[in-house]
Order: sequence, then structure tokens, then C-alpha cells
Amino acid sequence: MNNNLYPVFLKVKNLNVLIVGGGNVAEEKLTFLLKSSPDANVTMVSTMFREPTIALANKFGVEMITEKYHKRFLKKKHIVIATTDNPKVNIKVYNDCRKKSKLVNVADNPPYCDFYMGGIVTKGNVKIAISTNGKSPTTAKRLRQFFEEVIPEDVNIFIDNLNTYRKTIKGDFEEKVNVLNELTKSLVEKKDPKN
Repeated sequence: MNNNLYPVFLKVKNLNVLIVGGGNVAEEKLTFLLKSSPDANVTMVSTMFREPTIALANKFGVEMITEKYHKRFLKKKHIVIATTDNPKVNIKVYNDCRKKSKLVNVADNPPYCDFYMGGIVTKGNVKIAISTNGKSPTTAKRLRQFFEEVIPEDVNIFIDNLNTYRKTIKGDFEEKVNVLNELTKSLVEKKDPKN
């Protein structure tokens, strides 16, 4: 089976995200989201919230609604993440989202997901998303750790210099691409261990 997912990088500052639930999984999803996008617009709805979740939400200006889930909370939301420990509620969230054309992720339930929240590696302006098609979050975690180790800390200097140089290249698009390809090919060349 192939991984037919289409990777995108969302500007969640411009979108409204709803997290349904207030337990450990909700906190994990909120942490993941805010680590990658600290300026995300997030609302959480749950009958209870854990203390660490409240502290994190307060730090990042996350709106918290202490009520049972109702479909009215979907109004003006673009992305919804259901994390409750009640499968019936999670499936209701999924069905409500489908009716209203909202993107939805029911945590740990791939058939009820329009998207997965994969492993993310961020080094300066470089961001890599890793997906195992919902099959193995542990593998995504290990790959994330690998890339965090091999991408140099100073990669931003290289990117900034390359961006400055790119603006000075003369010629049409194809010529510019050829020059940049030649300049950056050392990034993927295998090193001879004998040297």
C-alpha cells in the first residue's frame, strides 16, 4: 500500500482550530500544534481540563470552553481535532465535521481522519513533516530524532545566504534553477568515509 497523503504546511494563524477534549491526548495535540505554530488560533471545548493543559492554554491565549461538545462549536472553525475518551462523542464530532466540510482528525482512529499530525522537525526555516500513513507514530518519532541530529544547527545561515545569492542570479527560471541545483548538490552527495 502506498502513502497517498498530500503534505501541506498550514498557516494556522489564519485558520481557526477546535480541539474537543481536555485530557492527556488533547494536551498532547495542543502541545504539538503550539510547538510548531505558537501563533495558532485554537479553541478547546471539554467538560474538564487538566491543570497542565490550562497552564499551556493560558500561556498561548487558547480559548477554553468548559461545556459538553455541541455542533455549534464548529461555527467558523476550519480544522477540528477530537480527543475525548468517548468514542461516540468522537464519531459525532467526525460526522458533524463531514456534514459541514470541516477537516477533522479523531485521535488514534485513522478511518475517522482527514489528516494526520505527523512528526515535525524544525531547524530555523527548515521544517520537515514525517508521516507513516497513520501506521506507526513511533517510527515517525525515530525519524524525527534522526533528522534533528543530521540537520546542522546553522542551516539558517546557509538558507539566508542562498536566498541572497538567488536574487543576484541572471537569466530565466531554468537557468536560475540549474545554478542553484549545482550550488546545493553537495547537500546530498555521499561522503567517502576514507577521506
